[in-house]
Amino acid sequence: MSWILLFFAGLFEIGWAIGLKYTDGFSKPLPTVLTVVSMVVSLALLGLALKMLPVGTAYAVWTGIGTVGTALLGIWLLGEPATAIRLACIALIVCGIMGLKLAA
Repeated sequence: MSWILLFFAGLFEIGWAIGLKYTDGFSKPLPTVLTVVSMVVSLALLGLALKMLPVGTAYAVWTGIGTVGTALLGIWLLGEPATAIRLACIALIVCGIMGLKLAA
């Protein structure tokens, strides 16, 4: 159950990271509210997952999910470059996340 909570915490981290782009410096009310809600939910789920998971592993997986998801959505939604080196680095992060999951 803790891994599921951590996974959803990571998804909400992606939500708030991408949401920051759409707040336009917190000048747009709806994106700002949705971003703040995503932040709170993400941290709450992380906190619940930490009841059973080691903090180092959980935090690394949480930020890894957020990093990979945000980078991929940046490419898909925001037109950021999808260079081979960038995609390779994203793949390395995914390998690291999988390694931490297997080692926990």
